[in-house]
Amino acid sequence: MADVDEGARPECAAGVLFLDEAGDVLLVEPTYKAMWEIPGGRMEVGESPREALARELEEELSLTVPVGRLLVVDWAPHVREERVRFVFDGGVLTDEQLDAIELPPHELESWAFISPEELFVMMEPRLSRRVTAALGAREAGGTWYLENGVPVGVPLTTPHAT
Repeated sequence: MADVDEGARPECAAGVLFLDEAGDVLLVEPTYKAMWEIPGGRMEVGESPREALARELEEELSLTVPVGRLLVVDWAPHVREERVRFVFDGGVLTDEQLDAIELPPHELESWAFISPEELFVMMEPRLSRRVTAALGAREAGGTWYLENGVPVGVPLTTPHAT
């Protein structure tokens, strides 16, 4: 086993699943990497996942919207660090909310609604698995635990189970 820093904590972040009327997912295009993401970001010291998400939505999209229930928690090991990711339900955005979106030009290039079938083309595989699972949890009315984007302990009767 590799040496482990006993004081190390996983890096945590929160994201949101926003949909349009057709069921497509809102993605944002960062200026600093090639692949698209869902809105959200890292938690700062002392922030809860919901607080971090509210701050990130204001900073990234200029949106102040209520955040719904937790859809998934993902244990997402990474090359350099362990990560825990939370994805909340943002519901369906109204035309007024969409018109109010303002992107920080130094951080985000654009935004678009993407069909669930296209997520694997637009996003990194681990994130597309997480978002697909969040869609399944939303449809099933549950909250799912994931490991690297794969549901663990999800009953086989749920829409996402494989």
